[in-house]
Amino acid sequence: MNATRAAQGDAPAAETAAVPPVTLGTRLSYGAGAMANGIKGAAFSSYLMLYFNQVIGVPAAIVGTALACTLLVDAIVDPFLGRWADVTRSRWGRRHPFMYAAAVPTTIFFFLTWFPPDGLSHVQLGFWIFAFAATTRAAISAFEINASAMAPELTGDYNERTRLFSLRYWFGYAGVYGFTAFSLAFIFIESPEYPRGQLNPASYANFAALGAVLIFIAILICAAGTHNRIPYLRQAAPAGSTPKLRLRDHLAEMFAAFRNRAFLAIFGFGVFKYTAIGLYSATTLYFSTFLFKLDTTQLALLTLDSFVAATIAAPLAPIFSRWLGKRTSSMVFAVLGVAIGLSPLLLSLLGLFFVPGDPLLVPTLFVIGAVYGAMVAVSLINTSSMLADVVEESAVETGRHTAGTFFAASSFMQQCSNALGIFVAGLVLAWSEFPEQADPATIARPVVDSLLLHYIPTSISLWTIGALILVFYPITRARHERNMEILRAREAEAREQEQRDAALGGPAR
Repeated sequence: MNATRAAQGDAPAAETAAVPPVTLGTRLSYGAGAMANGIKGAAFSSYLMLYFNQVIGVPAAIVGTALACTLLVDAIVDPFLGRWADVTRSRWGRRHPFMYAAAVPTTIFFFLTWFPPDGLSHVQLGFWIFAFAATTRAAISAFEINASAMAPELTGDYNERTRLFSLRYWFGYAGVYGFTAFSLAFIFIESPEYPRGQLNPASYANFAALGAVLIFIAILICAAGTHNRIPYLRQAAPAGSTPKLRLRDHLAEMFAAFRNRAFLAIFGFGVFKYTAIGLYSATTLYFSTFLFKLDTTQLALLTLDSFVAATIAAPLAPIFSRWLGKRTSSMVFAVLGVAIGLSPLLLSLLGLFFVPGDPLLVPTLFVIGAVYGAMVAVSLINTSSMLADVVEESAVETGRHTAGTFFAASSFMQQCSNALGIFVAGLVLAWSEFPEQADPATIARPVVDSLLLHYIPTSISLWTIGALILVFYPITRARHERNMEILRAREAEAREQEQRDAALGGPAR
């Protein structure tokens, strides 16, 4: 019975003895793919709201609602893509066809998002934002879901997975903050008419073009650089070897992920976590521009603190995973890190922080940002590694390795929650009565204080509630290693049964 279940749904990779180790070049290529989603995330989360709200003049509530509505598309597309990949069988495996196919559509849709036709009303602009943000996110999901789903197939080692996700997060942060820093330093150029370069509408053409090109390159590097692993990745079962599933069966398998307690804990944490991240990303430029009154050079410098944070977190995440466990380190570093990150805003509200122009303002923000970013990155890395462990937990229960389905559900959660975070940002700005096309030099301080009063409790509440949900995550290192032993035993039994069938002239009918 176990052998039969082990053979259902997908075929194991080549036998362990025949699988060569993953080379450094392959690891780097795999990690580099995270830059694509990082660049898209940086542009959509931090600049899309600012561009359409403060540069074009669309009300924040419309922009936030348009982006939040993209979750309706994600709800359909992401689970479908994950399940489709899980059952795909081709000479390029079940991951790489989708990764290659995503490159061109993602590039085109991302670029067009920033160039609506002239003469559109605010509502029509909202529909434009929705249409192209949704298609961009759907296209990049085809890549991101399958790239992430490769991780549990590249290695089954409990700690090695954390190291692999550490590398991926480092590249993701490099994409987010390297792209942002370069844009602030060389694209959003200040002028007498626009003393804050991020408010200059002419700069966004080069910004969109650079982002599109870098996304295209990152996707191809990841797909081509991991192409050599295709023979050793799990392949979908041959056509006709398993009963054909109807649409109802496919839907049932996709929703089965939500019956897994470990996945539900990660999903619940992720909803609150990525909503908070989306809220932060959409408002951080508001605080930098209107509270601290930073110029583009200072903003470019401060984006590098997150790059420093990722460099610190990459080696520390596996260490704390080993010392505290993945679950505990994810919870502790999330809440503690965010509390530190909010301190400049809270102290500014109380009149206890450095004022704009103080020579200690930027260095202090840099140090706090690096510490906060490193703690949050440790939490994110360990949570992603936890999701990879859920794949084997589910395989023990169901007999199927549905990594694509789980990572599709995770991708859906991340993108929808980020959109929800931007929607919450639009609400926070509306509640604060923050004006469109405001002038940083003349904006009233009570308006900025109102934004702080609405933002700070919202952010810390989202992170704290999310972290508490992780209490219900049940997989420890010992439980993961037990799962791996069970699966190896099943696959060995399945191979032995195949050899016996072959010796007898084929399986019994």
